[in-house]
Amino acid sequence: MAKETRDFSDIEQEFMARIARIVWCTVATVDTRGRPRTRILHPIWQGPRGWIGTGRHSLKERHIARTPYVSLTYWDPQHQQVYVECRAAWEDRPEEKRRVWELYKSTPAPLGYDPAMIPGWTSADAPAFGVLKLEPYRIELSGIELATGAMAEPRIWRPI
Repeated sequence: MAKETRDFSDIEQEFMARIARIVWCTVATVDTRGRPRTRILHPIWQGPRGWIGTGRHSLKERHIARTPYVSLTYWDPQHQQVYVECRAAWEDRPEEKRRVWELYKSTPAPLGYDPAMIPGWTSADAPAFGVLKLEPYRIELSGIELATGAMAEPRIWRPI
């Protein structure tokens, strides 16, 4: 049985600990024919809002234009998982792109990195640099207790 909450602070500490340790996640979009498509990406989170620095003019652009929802899965070898279901939107305001660029640069590794190391991303204003804003409507923390092999009780956050 899952334990559900509407208060993000109930899961925030464990959520942030897991995503800081796991860092990379599988992100699924829905393609223009209604089929799932996955890739590995590197989100950065500020509380329940996430940001992904990614190619602005990519398949994701077409997928999100048609279906603005994504599913993220984090997994680690200890079998702890984080599932995040989100509404996704491109953040094209220059000041927000610069802020997210600086957030990546100022956050310690492994969560943070210098976006300029990506070819074509010379600055936050580079046309190739895109920022995808993630607004979750469901976050689940689950896993297996390795000592016993038993499933841990999932914890689920829904904002409304």
